[in-house]
Amino acid sequence: MSDQDELEDSGAPLIEHLAELRTRLIRSVAAFIVGIVVAFVVAEPILQFLVRPIEATLRDLGDPAPTLQYTSPQEYLFTLFRISMVFGFGLAFPVIAHQMWRFVAPGLYRTEKSAFLPFLIASPVMFLLGASFAQFVVTPLAMKFFLGFADISSIFAGLMRTAVGTLPDNAAVVAREALPETSEGVRITFFGKVNESLDITLKFIIAFGLCFQLPVLLTLMGKAGLVSSRGLADVRKYAVVAILLLAALVTPPDVVTQLILFSVVYGLYEISIQLVKRVERKRTDELRKAGILDEDEELWDDIEAEAEEDEDDTTK
Repeated sequence: MSDQDELEDSGAPLIEHLAELRTRLIRSVAAFIVGIVVAFVVAEPILQFLVRPIEATLRDLGDPAPTLQYTSPQEYLFTLFRISMVFGFGLAFPVIAHQMWRFVAPGLYRTEKSAFLPFLIASPVMFLLGASFAQFVVTPLAMKFFLGFADISSIFAGLMRTAVGTLPDNAAVVAREALPETSEGVRITFFGKVNESLDITLKFIIAFGLCFQLPVLLTLMGKAGLVSSRGLADVRKYAVVAILLLAALVTPPDVVTQLILFSVVYGLYEISIQLVKRVERKRTDELRKAGILDEDEELWDDIEAEAEEDEDDTTK
């Protein structure tokens, strides 16, 4: 066989893989486009659902007809299209994941398939849980803090004016000059823009959806041998600091909301440790049945011993 024939034989599988990849991508893009069209048909009800926490908060604050406005001709259309993009991807994700799986699965062993498939299913489920938590718990609390802040400031100013009336004349004049007026000047009120209101809601949904991926990610890393339950437990104090920083960044400056996010994410971290322990226990049992580990030997004891031997060899 000539060198040219060998080159053509070696290139054939690559061309076949590229052709299959192109087919999978075309099907995924087609599913995404269909998802966008379907989501655009119901984009208005979806928008009403997403801004419902704002509506409920405004009604609680005494607004009988909550209103969101748009200030440019294309803003409302682009807002609906943005919703269609996000929810269209969600509708198309089963098809996209199936196409990804059909492309990757032939190159995996049977054990690898059985190990990877549950994570492919668990990931969207956990994202939906996180998104639901953001929509029904976090966003209402955030809206109550943001929109209620003006009312709190008004009540505080009213109490201060009442207190000023009891001061001596000279002190009362100085105090009144420091207080905002309500009978004169500009009245501060809320006129929400539809795209900005949607933006903060989607940020909460995406942030909490990604936070709820923590058990899936750490368990998958544990199955791949990249992390251990002992290592995760040892860095628990650093994880607490990181989660507190995360809570301060992705939530409004409201202690209640921050504590809720911290409690949820830290709980997911502890659940992840238990899931990784379960993975290690199962792998240890398999290695003991194969005779690789003794009955009184643990998986990570053996790995740490090998790491110490490698470190000694490197030092020498």
